Amino acid sequence: MCFTYRLHDLTLHQRSDKYARKVVIKRAPKQRLNNEREVLEAVRDHPYVRQMIDTTEDPPSLVLKFLDENLLKVSGQKRLEGSDLKLVARNLLEALAALHENGFVHTDIKPNNVLVNYGGASARFSEVQLGDCGDAYRFKPKADPLEEGHVIGAAIFRSPEAMLNLGWGPPTDIWSLGTTLISLVFGHHWHIFKPKNIEPDDVNYGFWVLVEQVRRFGPVPLSYEEIANEDRLGILTSVIDHVNENQLHLPFSMSEDEELLKEDRDFIVKLMKLDPRDRPTATDLLQDEWFKS
Repeated sequence: MCFTYRLHDLTLHQRSDKYARKVVIKRAPKQRLNNEREVLEAVRDHPYVRQMIDTTEDPPSLVLKFLDENLLKVSGQKRLEGSDLKLVARNLLEALAALHENGFVHTDIKPNNVLVNYGGASARFSEVQLGDCGDAYRFKPKADPLEEGHVIGAAIFRSPEAMLNLGWGPPTDIWSLGTTLISLVFGHHWHIFKPKNIEPDDVNYGFWVLVEQVRRFGPVPLSYEEIANEDRLGILTSVIDHVNENQLHLPFSMSEDEELLKEDRDFIVKLMKLDPRDRPTATDLLQDEWFKS
């Protein structure tokens, strides 16, 4: 919900601001709000994470910074390219680096959780921030990769290891970021892992998402035997068999779509490794040559 909230009524640093401004009032179960508040306090004042301005107790809510729009709607109208795409990628990687350094995985990176303010004549966006930290999760730095992980995020943006309910950590955010960038490049609400003619409430929906992931970014490396138990490997075998029998698309690394520049494709491929241990960290990716070109 969006409201006009008078900042001089708040007991915060902004109290001296005599003008009203729009904010977002977020209401949710108290435990979820407390979780998001803990995360936002850990990254307070970070320029690329949507900030908390205040909280209320009755009813429980968070008062959050207002931004013009989310990137699901923005890219649905016009896809992202060039400097706009790099600005989004850089800001999100900065936000993820901060979250990961503070011990949190966001778990729900997707276009509608990326918020923007529109820019002027010289730039499409003046601000890009990561929002909705309510499902962020404190990870174990030395977690057992065979430990079962709980379900996170939207299926079509969820990493392969999370799809298989394997243990997951910061690399799951990197996969989801790569998936998000692909959606932004192509725009118009096209999502690379969305199964055709299958609804999200279908009991086998997750299987078909995995099929699309392996079809586009396979083959599945043998190293999966080190992180998946027999049951999960059985699922992967079924996925691989289906892909081998019904290979309808070139791998993403060989895509030559007119919307996709080679340099953008090559950067995104680095994020989309099926084995999470092969994905670069957010900090590593910020040093990539792609941002310098």
